Amino acid sequence: MAAMIESRDNSTGGHINRTTACGALFVEHLRTLEDYNQSENYWDAVVNSCPLHDLGKIGVSDSILKKASGLKPWEYDEMKTHAAKGAEIVKKVLADVDDKEFVRVATNVAHYHHEKYDGSGYPDHLRGEQIPFEARIMALVDVFDALVSQRYYKEPMSYDEAFKIIHDERGSHFDPHLSKIFISLKPEIISLYESFNGTDYSRKS
Repeated sequence: MAAMIESRDNSTGGHINRTTACGALFVEHLRTLEDYNQSENYWDAVVNSCPLHDLGKIGVSDSILKKASGLKPWEYDEMKTHAAKGAEIVKKVLADVDDKEFVRVATNVAHYHHEKYDGSGYPDHLRGEQIPFEARIMALVDVFDALVSQRYYKEPMSYDEAFKIIHDERGSHFDPHLSKIFISLKPEIISLYESFNGTDYSRKS
């Protein structure tokens, strides 16, 4: 399903693969911390949900999804519907899955990964810890990849610039504690991204 979305969205490249790998790296570190008391099944569910975060883009028209210039306000409004659409698709597709925690986590990741900590995100303008924890994790991974990756409308940002943006937007866009942990993993994250060089998942392709 994730591969099908990438085949339609000419701006993503290896976005799903990179965010999944980065999400796994981030979660593996979070597992070791006493700050977050979650089950192993929960952490596995977060990692396995990463590839599904943009599933709702299947419900966005090609004329908007593949538009090679800036979106008009009404077009951006349609693009933003992919979050709620994704949650509905995930729930339907995974309806018969026995692991209900995975279904819940995957639904939340799809639905709320564009919410912002200060309440200015979408689709429901949730604030702070109203945003499901798994969606706050995905927000960091998703935005970081968007910043450092080449898109048809921009060149990739440097790692330093991307981490500075995450630092500066702690408490506004991102969960302040989670973003601090994410930034602390800077060497490991850069090493992961550099390992994609020369592959189909390179941030510069």
